[in-house]
Amino acid sequence: MQLSADLASQCVLVVAGAVLLGVAVIDLKQFKIRNEVILILTGLFLLQELFSGRWTTLHWNIGFAALVSAILFYFYTRRFMGGGDLKLLAVALLWVGPSCAIPFAAFLLGFTGVHVAAAKLKWVDAKTIDNRQLIAFAPSIAAALIAVFISGCLKPV
Repeated sequence: MQLSADLASQCVLVVAGAVLLGVAVIDLKQFKIRNEVILILTGLFLLQELFSGRWTTLHWNIGFAALVSAILFYFYTRRFMGGGDLKLLAVALLWVGPSCAIPFAAFLLGFTGVHVAAAKLKWVDAKTIDNRQLIAFAPSIAAALIAVFISGCLKPV
């Protein structure tokens, strides 16, 4: 029974990775993150928690995501990030919880730095609003979360 739960857990991570790749590509091209994707990723998170046996720490993940999202809401109100970015980051924080937050933050910093450099070199598009250059944040969030998946930080209990 444990083997099938582990396999199901891995399958959920693969599907979530594919969804994340899709949202990254769409945000890169259209600067949009659809609410349906947020709901799908939330549902996949709940399945992952169930199959991996990590549901016993679910309350910590929810609390962590809520706390950090409340702090990030300030940056949304200052127009440093979009609403879709905030929602996607909230779901990513739900996935990583406090136990994988440090690796996620490190990956996010690295991928965001690469994305900013690519935008400066005009390899990827950036939006200009009020004399500010804005990049799509979903590709960095998606890449960081996929890197956490691959790192094994969310391995089944």
